[in-house]
Amino acid sequence: MTRTAIVMLLIGLLLCSSVHASDDDSAPRAEQWPVSEYRLDNGMRVIVREDHRAPVVVSQVWYRVGSSYERLGHTGISHLLEHMMFKGTAKHPPGELLRIIARNGGRQNAFTGRDFTVYFQQLAADRLEIAFRLEADRMQNLILDAQELAKERQVVMEERRMRVTDQPRSRFGEHFNTIAYPASPYAWPGLGWQADLEAITLEDLRGWYARWYAPGNALLVVVGDVQPEQVLRLAKAAFGKVPARATAHPHRADYLQAPGERRLVMHSEDAKVPYVLLGYQVPSVATAQARDEIYALMVLASILDGGKGARLSQELVRDQRVAASAGAGYNAVARLNSLFVLDAVPNNNTDNAIDPLVKALREQAQRLQSEPVDTETLERAKNLLLADHLYELDSMFYQAMQIGMLETAGVDWRILQVYPAKIRAVSAANVQAVARKYLIPSRLTVGILLPQTPPNDDVQPGNQEERS
Repeated sequence: MTRTAIVMLLIGLLLCSSVHASDDDSAPRAEQWPVSEYRLDNGMRVIVREDHRAPVVVSQVWYRVGSSYERLGHTGISHLLEHMMFKGTAKHPPGELLRIIARNGGRQNAFTGRDFTVYFQQLAADRLEIAFRLEADRMQNLILDAQELAKERQVVMEERRMRVTDQPRSRFGEHFNTIAYPASPYAWPGLGWQADLEAITLEDLRGWYARWYAPGNALLVVVGDVQPEQVLRLAKAAFGKVPARATAHPHRADYLQAPGERRLVMHSEDAKVPYVLLGYQVPSVATAQARDEIYALMVLASILDGGKGARLSQELVRDQRVAASAGAGYNAVARLNSLFVLDAVPNNNTDNAIDPLVKALREQAQRLQSEPVDTETLERAKNLLLADHLYELDSMFYQAMQIGMLETAGVDWRILQVYPAKIRAVSAANVQAVARKYLIPSRLTVGILLPQTPPNDDVQPGNQEERS
């Protein structure tokens, strides 16, 4: 599986990936862990999933804000604030939160996505109160200091340099998204544009914190060896004291759906090999008018990229030999429209290898439209998805992740309970129907990364940034 497929499947969608199926009846199932839900008086929601296999607990606080809530000029502010959330309060000076959790044998961290920012701790179950107390404190008492901002801004810009600026495929991905999402906030990067990071002020951060870090905009997810009533009691004692504040969410509609085929050709002197990326605009689990289409798209991705025997590896890599690697991915869990992607690295580094590879990828989409997939291939793809779903349920952390990602996308977590049945119900006709509806040129963006300078060393319009 290619790196893009892994990112799309594992980071964006914890519901589908590719591992071998198992008939082990001892494997965990969703219904084995009761789930309880509560809402505090200040509007904060609490979801508790019991898992008594080990005396540990995962606590995650999810805020419904991420890079897709931002606007141009302030991109990257959600991620920058995530860093600043570790800079302390009056009760806990910088570094104290980390030391307290470490002293109690736990670990903590945070991460920012397009639709969320989440802070988590993993501890012995009898230490849960500590996590709650620390999170409740920084939910309302964060100190935002100019000196700390200056230091952390440099940390974030260095992170951007290492993860994007110095990585030609990541730079390419940023440019690709600006074209593939022509009227969506998914067009800009989670780490923010460099100019915006340099311009964000202390007052900007204070405003962002005040706007989004409110209990009514937060979700507490707890999974582990706990009793729901005990968790509720601890949550009330810690978070219940945080004053309620109103939070207005942005309009969620997407515009310019199916705007017509678009194309990006990017030249990069530091790219070692060419790279091809096709992205089809598709609905997410939150935007789909017919949700069964989502499961068909998941199965379609598994047909194309479900291990070495999947179509892309078998046909493009081993049979036709037009690709050194090829993959597919679909980010289903998102609050806005998503992408279904096909990507590949050509079998040689010549310019002549690109067009045949793009053609071969597009032919795979066309084949799914014209030919119903055979029963054996269909069942294998579905079994891979179901096996991975069971595998993820074995992890307390990913149980909480599944719940949090769905809820912050605006989707009821109970969809997890019907997921296995929905995947099993996908037919060859369903797969063919979504291929015909969505894998079409008017929804397509074609991206090509070439390891060289533009012809005659000219700087092409739109290519200035990647050559800086």
